[in-house]
Amino acid sequence: MSEFTELAAKAEKLDATDELAGKRAEFVLDEVVYLDGNSLGALPANVPGRVEDVVLRQWGRMRIRSWDESGWWTAPERIGDRIAPLVGAAPGQIVVGDSTSVNVFKALVAAVRIAESTGSAASTGSGGSTGSAGSGRDEILVDATTFPTDGYIAESAARMTGRTLRPVTPAEVPAALSGRTAAVLLNHVDYRTGRLHDLPSLTAAVHAAGAVAVWDLCHSAGALPVGLDEHGVDLAVGCTYKYLNGGPGSPAYLYVRRDLQDRFDSPLPGWNSHAEPFGMRPDFEPASGALRGRVGTPDILSMLALEAALEVWDGVPIEAVRAKSLALTDFFLECVAAYVPKGRVESVTPAPHAERGSQVALRCADAGDVMKRLIERGVVGDFRHPDVLRFGFTPLYVGFADAERAARVLAEVLLRR
Repeated sequence: MSEFTELAAKAEKLDATDELAGKRAEFVLDEVVYLDGNSLGALPANVPGRVEDVVLRQWGRMRIRSWDESGWWTAPERIGDRIAPLVGAAPGQIVVGDSTSVNVFKALVAAVRIAESTGSAASTGSGGSTGSAGSGRDEILVDATTFPTDGYIAESAARMTGRTLRPVTPAEVPAALSGRTAAVLLNHVDYRTGRLHDLPSLTAAVHAAGAVAVWDLCHSAGALPVGLDEHGVDLAVGCTYKYLNGGPGSPAYLYVRRDLQDRFDSPLPGWNSHAEPFGMRPDFEPASGALRGRVGTPDILSMLALEAALEVWDGVPIEAVRAKSLALTDFFLECVAAYVPKGRVESVTPAPHAERGSQVALRCADAGDVMKRLIERGVVGDFRHPDVLRFGFTPLYVGFADAERAARVLAEVLLRR
C-alpha cells in the first residue's frame, strides 16, 4: 500500500470516529479545504436567516422598540456570557463590543491605572491619573513577537500613561519583571508560528511581581481551553471572527476579572458605560461590573450575527475541540513528512502539544507563490511575510481527510517547482 493510500485510509477511519464530525453540516462549506479559520472563520448556516430577521423585522418593523423588546441594549453582556464558557470565565465578566485594538487600549491603560492605584493608594474611577508613575511602576512589558497592532497600541498607552515600553519575548518575561513593572501584554498564541505560550505560569509570574496581566486571546479562544478564572488572569481581549466564526469585522470582547471590576478605569468612558446612561449628566460615573468596558452604541447588526454564530457551540465541550485540534495538526504534520520532499518545508510550529495552538506554520521558499498555487487547487491557507505558510485547523468543520488532501496537494505543488 502506498503512503498516499495508507494515510488516506487512516484519515477515513479518524473521520468515522470523530465526535465533532456532525458539526460540519452547521456551516456553509463547499469542496474547498478551508484552513484559514485562524484569519476568518466559515459562515455558520443559521446566521443568514438571523440577520434577515434582525434587518427586516427587528429594525424594519419594530424599529427603535427593538432596543428593549428585542434585547438590543443588553446584547454586549448577554453575548459576553455566551463566550465566557469558551474561555473559562464565569458569567458577568465579559462585555462584547468595539474592535480588538480598541479593547487592547482600554485594557492596557486600565491595567496601568490598577497597578498605580495598588502601589500608591490612588483613587480609581474617571478621575484616576493618566500620567503619573508615582507608584514606581513606570514600565510596561509587551510581547516582542506580538501582532503589530498590539505593539502600536502598547506604545501609545505607554506614552499616554507616562510609562516606558519594553518589548520582550514571552520566554524573557519572568526575568524582565521587577518592581518597576506596571502591566504586561502578552499573546496566548503566536499568530505567525502557532506557538502556545504558558498562560498559567506567566500570569503567576506577573502577579508575583505585583503587576497586572493582560492577555490577547485572538488565536486561542474557540480552539483550546483558556482558563481565565482558573488562572487568575486580570484582563483579556479577543476577536470573534476567527475560531468563533462571528464574521468579518465582528465585534471583539473584553474580560475584566470580577474582583477588579470596581477598579477598572477605562480611558474611553462613554455614555454606554455610564451608571445612568440616559441621565445625560455632564459628569461621568462608571457603571458597575463589566459594563464599564462599554463605550458607545453597540454595533447591533454584526453583534447579533455573532450571537447567532455562537449557537454552533451549544453542547460542544472546549476540551473535545482541543483534543481534535491536536489530533488534526499531528496528522497533518505526519502527512507532510510522508508526502513532501525532504528539505522543502520546515515546521516552525512547536511539536509538543503543550506549546501548540491550532495552526501549523511551515517555512517554505517562495511561500507567497506556493500559497497562491495551493489556493488555485482548492486548499486555502494563508501566507505571512517573508516565508511562512499558515494552515489553521478549526475542529468544528475541518476533518482528517481535509488535512490529508492539503498535505498531498502541497507536495504536488512543490514537486512541480
